[in-house]
Amino acid sequence: MALGMGAAGGGGRRSGRRTRRKAALSEINVTPMVDVMLVLLIIFMISAPLLNSGVKVDLPKTEAAALKEDTDPLTVSIKADGSMYVKEDQVSYAQLTPRLLAMTGNDTSKPVYVRGDGAATWDTVAKVMGKLSSAGFVHLNLVTDTMAGKGTPAAAASSSSSVVGAASQ
Repeated sequence: MALGMGAAGGGGRRSGRRTRRKAALSEINVTPMVDVMLVLLIIFMISAPLLNSGVKVDLPKTEAAALKEDTDPLTVSIKADGSMYVKEDQVSYAQLTPRLLAMTGNDTSKPVYVRGDGAATWDTVAKVMGKLSSAGFVHLNLVTDTMAGKGTPAAAASSSSSVVGAASQ
């Protein structure tokens, strides 16, 4: 009459007990990973424009189209007071070509972008471009800001820079 007993009369296992354990969860929770990726995306979107050239110059405005940027361009910046910078390091007129030749490993076929301040004298910009040309650099580019319409300057942003022309020997 024992309903819950085994066939041997009470010494057997209970048939209602669970013997299996819960299996481990082997799925990856993707939500935290997506959250981290979105935060990193926002950080890189904010910091990327700050990684362009660090010398602040007022570029002249032209109607030339914007240029795709290289990964690590060689830039020579000329401020309004005539001071010159290679990338972000200030150099004298005499140090200009030796510094660029050292940076390029004497490879004069790499493009050099000259960023002359709009208030800088044309004499200074022309001397710098002449010195670079006489040193053997064949791809000299003059960087300007683009204009939004006829006579209306575009918002000054580093992404709106364009190349007016390239000098070749």
